[in-house]
Amino acid sequence: MKEKELIQIIKSSLNSRYIGDDCAYLSDLGIVITQDSLVEDVHFKLSYTKAYEVGWKSIAVNISDICASGAEPAYLTVALSLPEYINTDFVKEFYKGAKDAAGNAKIVGGDITGSDKLYVSVCAVGKTSGRRISSRSNAKPEYKIVVSNEHGNSAKGLKLLLEGKNERNKFTKAHLTPTVQEEFSRQIAQNINTDYAMADTSDGLADALMQIAASSGLKLCIETSKIPHDPSVDLETVLYGGEDYGLVAAVPQNFETTGTIIGKARKGQAGLEIDRKFYGNIDDKIYNHFKGEK
Repeated sequence: MKEKELIQIIKSSLNSRYIGDDCAYLSDLGIVITQDSLVEDVHFKLSYTKAYEVGWKSIAVNISDICASGAEPAYLTVALSLPEYINTDFVKEFYKGAKDAAGNAKIVGGDITGSDKLYVSVCAVGKTSGRRISSRSNAKPEYKIVVSNEHGNSAKGLKLLLEGKNERNKFTKAHLTPTVQEEFSRQIAQNINTDYAMADTSDGLADALMQIAASSGLKLCIETSKIPHDPSVDLETVLYGGEDYGLVAAVPQNFETTGTIIGKARKGQAGLEIDRKFYGNIDDKIYNHFKGEK
């Protein structure tokens, strides 16, 4: 069983046009909305993660989805399920991290329950006024592909943490307290005057590119030499390592934006052409929550 198969089952069961992007765009309300969860021993381990970092990341992953839509992060609610071994100091530090990560967005409520492990589920709402909202299906032939930041750092950071190397450095910080690409999103959404595609790279850069390609029915031609990355990170990790929480966008050639151009959208079979090698499917390379392995 794979996550994408489950999403398709849910989408067809609900017959919903809202499912398919990082956020659901509720145009009648003028908002986008998203929800993400973090589960102890699946998304983090308390042996190497501080309470502040759990709070930070639980908010950041949701704000990243809001930014992927082009909306302005506005409000969040937090559902926190606590096991007996979590004390009040942990909760205080958790919410300090959550508040700091929220920035100008406000945490306005949520829920607290008991549980066997630590579970965090956050709902985030973004405002759409004055912004053009993206969709993965909006890429057009000859659009340029632009990425916001380095990729592969978080996956390398996780590897270091799992090896017991708990020092906070560029890589472990990228994994534990990711920087959301809010300015990159704002600059595009407030200035572009045509449809565009944008996606969050939390499941890996290649996965985000494939999602845009499949939704738009295009071939995305990518040059790996142009992808921003630390020279110590191997290319496989740059493409398929997850949780960098960057953004990748497909925008018109003449649209000026920050970030790095890494390729172009073209007509052809939907998929990725990476350094002139075509991939119609990369499911065997990306993380599957329901197998616990790539």
